[in-house]
Amino acid sequence: MTFTVTYARRDGAAACLRLAGELDVSTAPELTAALDGLAEQGERHLLVDLTELTFCDSTGLAAFVRGDNRAAAQGGWLRLTGATGRVERLLRLTGLAEVLAHRPDTAHPRSQSAL
Repeated sequence: MTFTVTYARRDGAAACLRLAGELDVSTAPELTAALDGLAEQGERHLLVDLTELTFCDSTGLAAFVRGDNRAAAQGGWLRLTGATGRVERLLRLTGLAEVLAHRPDTAHPRSQSAL
């Protein structure tokens, strides 16, 4: 399956990326480039929708962490939403489900419950 990253602004507050396909060593650079581009444009709040992501390896996880670290250095955050199946399991096993979880019902992203 082909990997794609699409971008849209969500609720006028956060930049929203939608990932589809398989995120691995060959496709992670595409995600990293998208995250870097948004950071360079001044985007500090990034919401990454994983609803259509079917696979993620450690390289993909590293891209999420790197994106969150870069956003945090600018006073922002990167949050994940919509993970299912193997992707959700991987996020839970690694602890990233808790660290990078998006919870729209709470004002502060770090104090919210899991994916």
